[in-house]
Amino acid sequence: MNIASARNANTHALRLCLPLVLLLGAICCASAAERRVLVYTKNGKGYVHDNIPASVAALKKLGAENNFIVDASDDPAAFTTNNLSRYKAIIFDNANNEIFDNEAQKAALQNYIRGGGGFVGIHSASGAERDWPWFWELLGGKFLRHPKLQTFTIHVKDTNDPSDKPFPATFQWKDEFYFLDHMPDGLHVLLAGDLTTLDDPAKDKYPGKKFGDEVPLAWKHEFDGGRAWYTALGHQKEHYSDPVFMQHILGGILWAMGPGKSD
Repeated sequence: MNIASARNANTHALRLCLPLVLLLGAICCASAAERRVLVYTKNGKGYVHDNIPASVAALKKLGAENNFIVDASDDPAAFTTNNLSRYKAIIFDNANNEIFDNEAQKAALQNYIRGGGGFVGIHSASGAERDWPWFWELLGGKFLRHPKLQTFTIHVKDTNDPSDKPFPATFQWKDEFYFLDHMPDGLHVLLAGDLTTLDDPAKDKYPGKKFGDEVPLAWKHEFDGGRAWYTALGHQKEHYSDPVFMQHILGGILWAMGPGKSD
């Protein structure tokens, strides 16, 4: 075959392959778009955790390692129906207090969940929007209080759940032991703190014996058409460099994304 013939053959082959290349590229782009999460860190007036820079960096690293894109924002203007439709999950990363500017932003979050969206709450997310009952139901409760920072015992309640698998069946953990109220029925509890190991003079007042000796600290449930996962752990910025803790959060994110994303 001469050079001209070879060139013509190569050109013909490229023309045949080009549609396939474009199709594969489109599929890859679509797949990447589907695996996108929004990390929201807004804090209203009140206490702001110093772990937010570390947690955002850790979540971006988690995304890079597990094939999903992480967008981070503390701007409530991100909560529009059109913008939220881009995401497989919304992560409230230590958001706290009043985190929305208006009712339209709240409605956008509701529409997102009701359309099958996923929600992940980390630590002080349970202290966000304390006057909004729908949000309490979504997250699984409303922050009430915590005793002093200390080490306590945690029991794994579902060893088959991906967000529990990184932990041994019982382990010691230093953190703020969160007590929530307004907790709905039907939560699938993943981690429970051992109340008998907690130094808390007020624990007989709340929670008392409401939960027995094991207080829920992480859970998941389906709510209002969507999925919600929450962990009360994660007060210290050092937690976000702990690979075991980050695998715990990864399990929650993948579950919140929906069927097929946790494989």
